[in-house]
Amino acid sequence: MNNRYIMPRNFKDNKYENSTSNRRSHTFMSPEDQATGKKSTWSELEITGIVKNLSPSLFKMTHLTGLLLKNNNLIRLPSDICHLINLRTLDLSGNKLRTLPAELGELIHLRELQLSHNMLRILPYELGKLFNLMVLGLAGNPLSKDLMSIYGESNGTQKLLTFMLDNLQVNAPRPPARPWIPLARPSGNRTCIFTVMCYNVLCDKYATRQMYSYCPSWALSWDYRKKGILAEIRHYQADIINLQEVEMDQFYNFFLPELKRDGYNGIYSPKSRAKHMAESERKYVDGCAIFFRTSKFTLIKEHLVEFNQLAMANADGLEHMLNRVMPKDNIGLAALLQTTENAWDNGLAIQQPILVCTAHIHWDPEFCDVKLIQTMMLNKELKSILENSAKLLKSVDGSSVAAENIQLVLCGDFNSLPDSGVVEFLSTGRVSQDHKDFKDLSYKQCLEKIMSCDKPNEFTHSFKLASAYSDDIMPFTNYTFDFKGIIDYIFYAKNTMTPLGLLGPLSSEWLTQNKVIGCPHPHVYSDHFPLLVELEMIPTVSPINGIIAHR
Repeated sequence: MNNRYIMPRNFKDNKYENSTSNRRSHTFMSPEDQATGKKSTWSELEITGIVKNLSPSLFKMTHLTGLLLKNNNLIRLPSDICHLINLRTLDLSGNKLRTLPAELGELIHLRELQLSHNMLRILPYELGKLFNLMVLGLAGNPLSKDLMSIYGESNGTQKLLTFMLDNLQVNAPRPPARPWIPLARPSGNRTCIFTVMCYNVLCDKYATRQMYSYCPSWALSWDYRKKGILAEIRHYQADIINLQEVEMDQFYNFFLPELKRDGYNGIYSPKSRAKHMAESERKYVDGCAIFFRTSKFTLIKEHLVEFNQLAMANADGLEHMLNRVMPKDNIGLAALLQTTENAWDNGLAIQQPILVCTAHIHWDPEFCDVKLIQTMMLNKELKSILENSAKLLKSVDGSSVAAENIQLVLCGDFNSLPDSGVVEFLSTGRVSQDHKDFKDLSYKQCLEKIMSCDKPNEFTHSFKLASAYSDDIMPFTNYTFDFKGIIDYIFYAKNTMTPLGLLGPLSSEWLTQNKVIGCPHPHVYSDHFPLLVELEMIPTVSPINGIIAHR
């Protein structure tokens, strides 16, 4: 047996068109170097000769990114191969393998798998889990015509992997119920207790195999996921439900009629691009939705916040506002609600106004400046909405309601981590004018005309907001293979609302034990987890006499 330790040169991870052996140059350590005790750093191992069995010690070399075992006499591959979790390349061609272990599917970082010229008649469906695989060599095996027919098609490797993943039996049990975390006890009379949900449901248009290739096609389909999403929403029975990434067709033909049966009404708006599309295309544009339980809340007015329109109106010719902020057509959606008598714990006749807003901020990490500016414009717009709402309520009731007496709940997918300028601005009420998220771009003069600047070198807002969730309670709200982190939030008016409890995280043990590397998953229907908080609200307006007039 001839063992050779290899240091590859001129090998780039993104080139996998040809066989590994045609692209590598090997560097061998000389006897002189060995004699002097020279250390080598190597990540690939090639074993050639007439090897029939592999030493168990091989599978302790977890640092390996390449294992080349071609042209040996291997008749079986041990299941311990799954321990080599860093493998990018595995060459088993030219052996006598008749079967492959299912554990081979655990090597999810594999980019190249060479199995040509063996004696394989079947392949384990677990190979479908190798979603990073770009090259799969199968020539010279007595595989079934059905498999080789798929493999022989254009883009055959990916089609074969999809076929195998779609036919792989799901053995993972359903995740355990997420825990309810109590935070405080109700204070007593004259309070309204209600629950708020925030949930990015992952619209059908974005749920593609290209984006989520670790998830079976059938579990990505909207017909499958929508049932699980609706069941989850119904299970938690929130009084106010805020959804993001809802396609127009999904809202009007699925969510709204289904939730109306459960005593909700709702409002919706797609992203701004929908205005410029034909009807046939418009229905697939995603947007935001707010549902509210009609026994507890009455809708007074809805408001749409279009960030591209605000950017254009306030750009003053500034290049970055026009070229970076304005092209992003994210939106915020707000509902001015009033409580009904049933919302209060002792039947008080209080028509407490509450502004509920949900937003979906731009996603790209390279545009952290856009995220922050969109959030700042949203706060500015909410302040204007509250001022106008006070006038509206006065004209309807004849009673005086100050803007500060209208309470605020703000939630959504802000696509921003807890240490971002977005969350700092919302939580503390201020952000430095030279914050790193502005990327040293010249927004200052433009933003000074939009935002309050109560202190030197700071942009501020007057809302007193707190986040219901913290990272010690919820380690991530978005869970994919490439990213796991907190980007969804529920903010509440901390002077008038108290969180009594909230929905805890999905079990980390379940994720680990079942090797769930990302969502969606057959048992998890979006790449986001819904947030749910129970809030106790004290009134900021006086009770009225008589029966509440519902509108």
